[in-house]
Amino acid sequence: MSWGTELWDQFDNLEKHTQWGIDILEKYIKFVKERTEIELSYAKQLRNLSKKYQPKKNSKEEEEYKYTACKAFLSTLNEMNDYAGQHEVISENMTSQITMDLMRYVQELKQERKSNFHDGRKAQQHIETCWKQLESSKRRFERDCKEADRAQQYFEKMDADINVTKADVEKARQQAQIRQQMAEDSKADYSLILQRFNQEQWEYYHTHIPNIFQKIQEMEERRIVRIGESMKTFAEVDRQVIPIIGKCLDGIVKAAESIDQKNDSQLVVEAYKSGFEPPGDIEFEDYTQPMKRTVSDNSLSSSKEGKPELKFGSKSKGKLWPFIKKNKGVTPEDFSNFPPEQRRKKLQQKVDDLNKEIQKETDQRDAITKMKDVYLKNPQMGDPASLDHKLTEVTQNIEKLRLEAQKFEAWLAEVEGRLPARSEQARRQSGLYDGQTHQTVSNCAQDRESSPDGSYTEEQSQENEHKVLAADFDDEFDDEEPLPAIGTCKALYTFEGQNEGTISVVEGETLSVIEEDKGDGWTRIRRNEDEEGYVPTSYVEVYLDKNAKGAKTYI
Repeated sequence: MSWGTELWDQFDNLEKHTQWGIDILEKYIKFVKERTEIELSYAKQLRNLSKKYQPKKNSKEEEEYKYTACKAFLSTLNEMNDYAGQHEVISENMTSQITMDLMRYVQELKQERKSNFHDGRKAQQHIETCWKQLESSKRRFERDCKEADRAQQYFEKMDADINVTKADVEKARQQAQIRQQMAEDSKADYSLILQRFNQEQWEYYHTHIPNIFQKIQEMEERRIVRIGESMKTFAEVDRQVIPIIGKCLDGIVKAAESIDQKNDSQLVVEAYKSGFEPPGDIEFEDYTQPMKRTVSDNSLSSSKEGKPELKFGSKSKGKLWPFIKKNKGVTPEDFSNFPPEQRRKKLQQKVDDLNKEIQKETDQRDAITKMKDVYLKNPQMGDPASLDHKLTEVTQNIEKLRLEAQKFEAWLAEVEGRLPARSEQARRQSGLYDGQTHQTVSNCAQDRESSPDGSYTEEQSQENEHKVLAADFDDEFDDEEPLPAIGTCKALYTFEGQNEGTISVVEGETLSVIEEDKGDGWTRIRRNEDEEGYVPTSYVEVYLDKNAKGAKTYI
């Protein structure tokens, strides 16, 4: 099958068809180009989406990413960022391997097509010129033959006419001979031109046109093959990134599988644990008795000479913690308004931050010192004295930060139980301690609220709430006589008393009970007449002496 033999007379249609082929190729190039733009736009949108949901630095949102679910989400965002990068790779490869390559090929194809059809038109023009020569020779031959016939007829007429002179007859005979010779010459010329035209025409239809059309056919077939190869490349470019995209998706799946609900639940405990024990049952107060209720040492809130009795300042706060309203004031520097566990975390975080600042300032001091040494060795580079002010300033900052860190480390050591409770002087420096609420149980129950965020204080009341200076508290506590034992208890579990006002016990240990549980979940015990404190009621088994002062019978 050859266009040169099958389509020898379809020059114009082949010209249109090859132009259509180029148009199809350019359309495909445009399609691929738009696909690359879509891939770039999609990649950009994916990157913007990933960036939008990334946690902001130094924000509360960043702290949330300690949970495994949030970590998995962060991994998903990172994988989506890599996923977007693969779509950028698709765009780049399609542009370089298809779009740019085909654009160069189209220019070459247009040039080749133009050259082939130029040769075809040139061959057409040549055969048309030969045809015109043939037609001209044929017409001349026809004209000469007619002229020779007329001259011959005129000679015969003159020869037959007796009235015509011999000279006229001879003249007519010579004219007839000339015309006859001209016709013979035209015939010979026409025959030669015809023979030449037939030769040219045979070469045109059997050599020139087939060769030209064969080149056009090969050009068109190369175009078809090229667009097919481009389509394969189109698919391969996508296929090449599938393994990497698969890894991105595997990373998302792996991140999802790494989610540990138990670990997240534990983190919630660590974040919000107060360190207090839940309160126990509230004691029934019988107001039907005609006698006035005597305020005893064992009541939930007792007073001594008009002053509220404070047994272990931090402990009294612990008793009322679940019912105390949120303090909306300024947070104290030592975070003393936080529950023990949360206070420890706040102090630890503050110490870590200060240590980072100290390290930063230390590095800056070292850098300035090195620069000063360079200036001393090479005075042309700068004046060493110009760095003295900055060096002094940085040194002062370091000393200030160290003092600040020591202060917070001391508070942290106190909370963790590494050091004894603060002295009276330190307490005076820290300000006022909250006193216990001196009011009836019914009013107390109405005024109590829980505080979910870990900070706590006592609601101010115009009738029965007091604030006492730490010095007054210490003086009153020191003047108290030791409370008598009202029973004994046996430790069911080991308890580490790390908070102020608590006492450590060992499982199986027997101790004296000096104040029973008032509904707050704590029992006051004594060991060896000189060491006393509070332990969780659920940790001990209490045996009360019914005859002891202060012992009560519960309904």
